[in-house]
Amino acid sequence: MNEKPAVLTSSIGSKILMALTGFALVLFILVHMAGNLQMFIGQDAMNNYGIALRKFGPLLWVVRFGLLAVALAHVIMSIRLWWQNRAARPSAYAFKNTVQASLASRTMIISGLIILGFLVYHLLHFTLGVTHPDDFALHDAQGRHDIYNMVVHGFQNPLVSGFYILAMVLLFSHLSHGASSFFQSLGWNPPRLNNFIKKFGPVVAWLICLGFVSVPLGVLLGIIKLAGGN
Repeated sequence: MNEKPAVLTSSIGSKILMALTGFALVLFILVHMAGNLQMFIGQDAMNNYGIALRKFGPLLWVVRFGLLAVALAHVIMSIRLWWQNRAARPSAYAFKNTVQASLASRTMIISGLIILGFLVYHLLHFTLGVTHPDDFALHDAQGRHDIYNMVVHGFQNPLVSGFYILAMVLLFSHLSHGASSFFQSLGWNPPRLNNFIKKFGPVVAWLICLGFVSVPLGVLLGIIKLAGGN
């Protein structure tokens, strides 16, 4: 009577849950990227974006904690699936498949854990203001939380930008394999769509990687500059 549902213990269940949590995270990432790209429009657009988010009040924190829970579930399912596959395969067979596997597929767990660590740092930096409290306390001429200048100050530090860019490159590697695997995990991979599925992951990964990396690069290259003399 205390047995866990098969979806939580079987390899098929792990794949399905990993695919669904991954899909939810990709949707959030795309929305978040669209918000970040307002840095190229200017201070007013970015700070108004921040005000629009704050109008959700406590619901915004519910979403944030929910997304963190989804990310943790995704990592746990990934590790569980890796462990189940390893236990089910003889060492020689596993070695043969490792050689044939792509670099992205072989580093899914490592890249996922690094991305999760980056997510924690990212929240401490831009959302909670723990790591850079002076930048987090900035306000613009209209009294709004100055997200624009906070981001510029943050990315003017080459170490911060470098870590951010590294995380996005790893996210590219992770998504280039994971986005295409989503269809296979859910059984949505008829032969006639094989070419589309193979291209889908890399295209989504490039779109997200370039979108996110463009902001720190824009700051480092002087395309995105401090506003209002801050």
